[in-house]
Amino acid sequence: MTNDRHPKFDPRKHHRKSVRLPGYDYSSEGAYYVTIVTYHRDCLFGEVRNRGAVLNEYGKIADICWRSIPDHFPFVELGAYVIMPNHVHGIIIITDDRRGTIYRAPTQEQFQKPVSGSLPTIVRTYKAAVTRQIGREHNATGIWQRNYYEHIIRDEKDLQNKTDYIEANPILWDEDDVNPRNNPLP
Repeated sequence: MTNDRHPKFDPRKHHRKSVRLPGYDYSSEGAYYVTIVTYHRDCLFGEVRNRGAVLNEYGKIADICWRSIPDHFPFVELGAYVIMPNHVHGIIIITDDRRGTIYRAPTQEQFQKPVSGSLPTIVRTYKAAVTRQIGREHNATGIWQRNYYEHIIRDEKDLQNKTDYIEANPILWDEDDVNPRNNPLP
């Protein structure tokens, strides 16, 4: 018997295609826009009321963990971000290239071989911290979808566009593709 929310694995449908730009060094200096979505787009982090995100206990944990990213990665600055009911949008800025140090790890991310200080490692650490804290405080699991969306920010105009999008996200929640009312799962 299969559960509609957990369909049987089919490698033709459920293969994982990398969203990474081939050959790009995701530990290099730069600004990155990321979107991280909850498992099955469940609204775990709160709701949108009066065109603003209102965070519940899970959402507050997601917010605290996001703001603490630079505590764990001192070469990272955070740009605009928003915790929405079922996803997080944010800008992560890697400021220290670290190419001249002897501690520089290889930059080609491979399965089960994380690159220290790379964007995938930063996002993985964030997701793990949120999951761990929610699990510890609320005995809950299944917080995140696998993977995440990322975009390399190319210039100031691109940065401004992404910042504007993030800041407007709660206002546009009623039209958002990630809003379960607009795009229900089968």
